[in-house]
Amino acid sequence: MTIFGPVLDVRPLFRQERQELLALLRSLSAADWARETVCPGWDVHDVVGHVLNDYLRRISGSRDGFAGATFVDDETLPGYLARTNDEFVRAARQCSPELMIELLAHLGPELDRLWGTFDLTAPAALDVSWAGPGPSPAWLDIARDYTEFWVHQQQIRDAVGRPGADQPELMHPVLDTFLRALPHALREVARPHGTAVRVVVPGPSGGTWRAVSDDGRWRMAGDETEPAGGTAATITMRPDDLWRLATRGITVAEARRRADAQGDHALIDAVTALLAVVA
Repeated sequence: MTIFGPVLDVRPLFRQERQELLALLRSLSAADWARETVCPGWDVHDVVGHVLNDYLRRISGSRDGFAGATFVDDETLPGYLARTNDEFVRAARQCSPELMIELLAHLGPELDRLWGTFDLTAPAALDVSWAGPGPSPAWLDIARDYTEFWVHQQQIRDAVGRPGADQPELMHPVLDTFLRALPHALREVARPHGTAVRVVVPGPSGGTWRAVSDDGRWRMAGDETEPAGGTAATITMRPDDLWRLATRGITVAEARRRADAQGDHALIDAVTALLAVVA
C-alpha cells in the first residue's frame, strides 16, 4: 500500500454525478447561466465550459495520446493550467448552453469507457501534485477528476441557489479523496514514529481518517487499532467546510474558526491548511 492508503474506485460514480449535472443545467434559465460563481471572473457558462474542457482534455490525452498545449518558457504548472483553462473558457463563450449540454452528454459515456480501461494500481497518467511529489497511482488520478467534476457542480449550484448532488454516495468519496492529501499537508511537521493525526467528519457523508508518522514521513493509516504513538491531534470538520477548505472556497482562517480541534497545534495547523487543488 502506498502512503495514500487503500485503493478508492470512484469509476461507478461518474455517470450518476453527470446525470445530476445535466439535469441541473437543463433546468437553468438564461439569467442563471450568466450568474457569477466563486471562480474569479467566471460565470456559470464559463464553469460549464471548463468542465467540458476537462472532458476533452482527458479523452484526448489518455485515450488518444495527444499532448495538447505545451508549456511556455519558465511556466509553472499552476500558471500553465490557469492560462490553458482561460483560453478554452474564452473560446467556449461562443457555444450555446444547449450545445455544451449536448457535448457533455455525448462525451460522458466515452469518458466512462476510458476509465474502465485503467489498471487502478498502475502509475497515474497524470500525477496528483497536491497529494505530494513523485508518482501517484491511477486510482488517485481518476478520483481527482471525480472531485473536480463534483466541486464544479457544487459551485454552479451555489451560484444559482440550488442545493443537491450531495448524497452520501456522491459526497463521501470527494472527502475521502481530498483527505488522501494529509501526508503531504503534514510533510513539514516531524513527529516520533507512530504518532497519529485523526480527522473526523460527522454525518452520513463523513467518517474518520488517520495519518501516521512512519520513519520520517507520513502515510494514511487504515482502520487499525490506536497507533503506537497515540493520537496527537484530532480535528473535527463538517463535510461542507472540509471540501470548501480543500478547494479554497473558504479561507484557512475561516476553516480553523469552524473546526473543533484538540491536541498538537502544529499538527492542527498543518491539517487545516490542506489543499486539494493546484494553486
